[in-house]
Amino acid sequence: MSDYTSGSITFSGIASSTDFDTLIEGLLEVESYTLEKYEDWLQTWEDKVAALQDLNAQLLELQDTLSSMDTPNEFEVKSVTVSNSAYLTATADSDAESGSHTITVKQLAANDILVHDTGYASEDASVNNSGSNATFSYTYQGETYTVDVSDGATLGNLTDIINNDTENPGVRAAVISDGENYYLQLRGLDLGSDAQVEINDAGTTLSGFDSSSFDNTQEAASALYKIDGWPSGSDSWISNASNTISNSLSGINISLKYADYDNPVTITLTTDVDTDAIKENIETFVEQMNAIRTSIQDLTAYDADAEEGSIFTGNYGVQQLVGQRLKDIVASIGVGFEFYDADTGTGDIYCSLADLGILTNADEGSSLCGLLEIDETVLDEKLAADPDAVTAIFAAYYDGQSNSSDMAYNSYIEDITKAGVYDVSYTVSGGSIVSATINGHEADIDGWILTGAYGQDEGGLSITATNHADGTYNGSVSLKLGKIGELVNTLEDMTSEETGAINILEDNYDDIIDNIEDKILSEEERLSNYEQRLTDKFSRLETTLGEYSNISATLTQLINQMGSST
Repeated sequence: MSDYTSGSITFSGIASSTDFDTLIEGLLEVESYTLEKYEDWLQTWEDKVAALQDLNAQLLELQDTLSSMDTPNEFEVKSVTVSNSAYLTATADSDAESGSHTITVKQLAANDILVHDTGYASEDASVNNSGSNATFSYTYQGETYTVDVSDGATLGNLTDIINNDTENPGVRAAVISDGENYYLQLRGLDLGSDAQVEINDAGTTLSGFDSSSFDNTQEAASALYKIDGWPSGSDSWISNASNTISNSLSGINISLKYADYDNPVTITLTTDVDTDAIKENIETFVEQMNAIRTSIQDLTAYDADAEEGSIFTGNYGVQQLVGQRLKDIVASIGVGFEFYDADTGTGDIYCSLADLGILTNADEGSSLCGLLEIDETVLDEKLAADPDAVTAIFAAYYDGQSNSSDMAYNSYIEDITKAGVYDVSYTVSGGSIVSATINGHEADIDGWILTGAYGQDEGGLSITATNHADGTYNGSVSLKLGKIGELVNTLEDMTSEETGAINILEDNYDDIIDNIEDKILSEEERLSNYEQRLTDKFSRLETTLGEYSNISATLTQLINQMGSST
């Protein structure tokens, strides 16, 4: 028996007692081998894309971590202690020299404050009952400002008028209370003796608000102090319009907190390198680098016993463009650094992480094989001997210097000049430079200034020729970049959405996935057609078998009738 429903043929083998549905399912299962292969293949590439995305996220996280300590100020921590923190506090960056200083504080910087001497019952009390508009005028730092006060304006209205004036230079009006009455207060927001607030009587028509009706409750003043006893005169002081001192001691920021004008107090400030904090930064660096190395090892490992690889075993992009590239940076000499020459005393004492006792574990039998390890003894010794040199290996940031007295480093251009060591040569004749090269390329000459040619690694590098006698002079200028900065730049390249190795690989894999998905769609269509052909074929067979079954039944019936008649 056959049933026809909505153009599709279904049957259950009633006529032939054959389960054609199960037979078709079996044949389709055999024929689905290619589809299953494509689906397995698709899953493999989707797993690779997911792994790449995870690796890319880890690289971006590493980049963020390293970016937070890729300059000397961020990496080299210096501690400051003060003998009395009630008078001042201080912080230091990498430019601060270790040592002690004395700070004698006589006066803090202050802002000017005026308070109106007339008290009002509330903020809603009227200050202008003249029947017409009035003006209120004041002078701040030598400039005069005037506001209009409408008839019937209240004390609260007056403060709003002053504060909301679009030309307000930095004077804040407020209503203050003694618990019974309310008063107008004017405050200059700037500190320093020049930041005075004065009522301008000539421009003020608001009754009762002339200069004689205000008390100067706090006078504008500049901070007065001495550093290391200087200036030496008893009445001589350094004057600063702020209580923050940032330009008196290199690398040290001082915040003044308290002063006694009649009895100036001397505070001792001591600066030193916090080698423990530097070591913590180094340990963070190693931990983060090892986390990436471990991820790459897991992704590219091969299990010889199981004869089974990981998802990226043998993948050049992950192993070489990412893993090996990061390893090479960590293992190589710092960019712009030169090996130390004991005979001439030139070069850098520490040029690589290996000099600090940071090496890659090469023991293939160790679970730490391929990871960075710190020799604590060596690192502690190097930190104690020269913490600045240790910091330079990690966090030098385009630090320029010359190895010759015939030339001096001037400057570089960010994002244009590359870090490195550049050979410099120039010839002086007749009192001027007649030719010059940097890194073998012709340099621009402007008087005694040499500039690297744009389009080259040294582009924008500025050097001063210091020997003006006739002759040819050779030397080198280095522009140092620490390992962290080098890694940050490399990680930016790796993770770039346009040109990054990870994203290029992912784009390639996406193309492969698209191709596989097309093959899957084509195979699914082929199998669907195959199923329909089988259904039609077995439906016709079922119909034929049904007809034969009917003929057989008829013949049997006829034979039986013939037998009974005889």
